[in-house]
Amino acid sequence: MTTANPTQPSVQRSQLGTLSVLAWTGDPEAGYDTPYLLVYSLGDGEGANGGSETALRALIEKVGLKVGSAMTDVTAGSVNSPIRLLVEGGHAVLTMPYLSAQCPAPKEWLAAVDQRGHVHLIIAARPWAAATPGEPISEETLQAFLGDEETLLASGHVLLPVSQLRR
Repeated sequence: MTTANPTQPSVQRSQLGTLSVLAWTGDPEAGYDTPYLLVYSLGDGEGANGGSETALRALIEKVGLKVGSAMTDVTAGSVNSPIRLLVEGGHAVLTMPYLSAQCPAPKEWLAAVDQRGHVHLIIAARPWAAATPGEPISEETLQAFLGDEETLLASGHVLLPVSQLRR
């Protein structure tokens, strides 16, 4: 018989809403060449106001992260993470519970991934309705969302190794 784990939050897929992935780096010429990957919701999930945020917080915990500014490092392989990242053909392919997504990656991001072998993945619990998938996002818009302390503290952060197909 299987019983529910009361300490493990329940994730309702319908409450997550539209999930999207965005890849970017800082300014490499200024020494900010960390490759970042952001998972966010448009906030259009089912449920009462805040349903997407509640579901995203549960998802963050389900994948073994904590909401807040603490970074979880799974690059050494000592932690078994359900999150996987494959970079191939100029795309980042992210697989995790409730999400399998592919996004085009800028050449600066790909170069940073090649150099570092990992990315800083941010799973934002705060919805970001202004970031329509497939539409360009300005640096100012990205900075306004991710530069907001409330957004960063309501996110899960993980240093994630990158896999590539062997040639």
